[in-house]
Amino acid sequence: MAVTPHAMSGDPDLAARLRAQLRLPVIAGPMFIASTPAQVIAQCKAGIAGSLPALNPRSTAALDEGICEIEEALRAHDAAHPARRAAPYAVNIVAHKSNSRLEGDLDVVLAHRVPITIISLAASSEIVSAVHAYGGLIFSDIVTDRHARKCADIGVDGLVAVASGAGGHTGRLSPFALVQEIRRWWRGPLALSGCIATGQSILGACAMGADFAYIGSPFLVCDEANTSQHQKSMIVESDSNDVIVTDCFTGVPATFLRPSIAQNGLDPTRLVRDTAQAINIDGGGANAKAWRDIWSAGQGIGAITKAMPTAEFIDQLASEYAAAKAAFRAYLQAG
Repeated sequence: MAVTPHAMSGDPDLAARLRAQLRLPVIAGPMFIASTPAQVIAQCKAGIAGSLPALNPRSTAALDEGICEIEEALRAHDAAHPARRAAPYAVNIVAHKSNSRLEGDLDVVLAHRVPITIISLAASSEIVSAVHAYGGLIFSDIVTDRHARKCADIGVDGLVAVASGAGGHTGRLSPFALVQEIRRWWRGPLALSGCIATGQSILGACAMGADFAYIGSPFLVCDEANTSQHQKSMIVESDSNDVIVTDCFTGVPATFLRPSIAQNGLDPTRLVRDTAQAINIDGGGANAKAWRDIWSAGQGIGAITKAMPTAEFIDQLASEYAAAKAAFRAYLQAG
């Protein structure tokens, strides 16, 4: 059923202002458990917007310490490289009511005046207003056009379109369908998530109408990620055939690696969700256990061929992106 028309929304100049602070039009996806302050620092120094899930540090006090670590490192980098300043960083807050740390973690974000706040699994006008009060930007994950419209109505600055194939809590729509529906009415910053793992796919995301590529899974195998060597190896050795979507572990559809399910004694073909199970986002609850013991990755992992430092991977993306742009210019000139 078609959605009723929506007034044009979003600041069309904001995406350009944000891109001007980046080496590549890329926002690193916040990866539950895996993303670390060290990785965020490496991402920002290398020229993309790094992000940290607020729930990754084991407590609200630890989150405060982690943000302090990020800010101190980026200030030192900027002082040493005034012509090549670090990109802004982001903190991801799960705004769902089951997150028992929501209020405390938000207070930390507000106290630090975090440049970009990304909200997931729920949208809150109160959070938007609080971030806007100090001049911060707020993006929201969305999985449908209707979801995007609701977030626009509460005043978010940017949207993260989570399309089919994305790692973690995933969407079900083709990126072409999702982006074209949103771009009928949304003029503000739009990031696209789903199977983006190369410089070519960054260019493809921008060509179809996104402002930024939202990249998560390739960073799971980088040196700074809080992932075991076994997990890194499994991702490198896997491809899209090894990724399944299920709501059995968190109560929300999410992608998981078949081999990691099997190594926990479960049959990936016979997963059944306990219908009495509620969504659990609490940092110390069952949801955290699921992500720790059964590993997630998006369908784009076939492009991941080896583990490497974060900065080296971003250099690789930059080289691929430049080559893709040159090749596409030649394609257009050839008519």
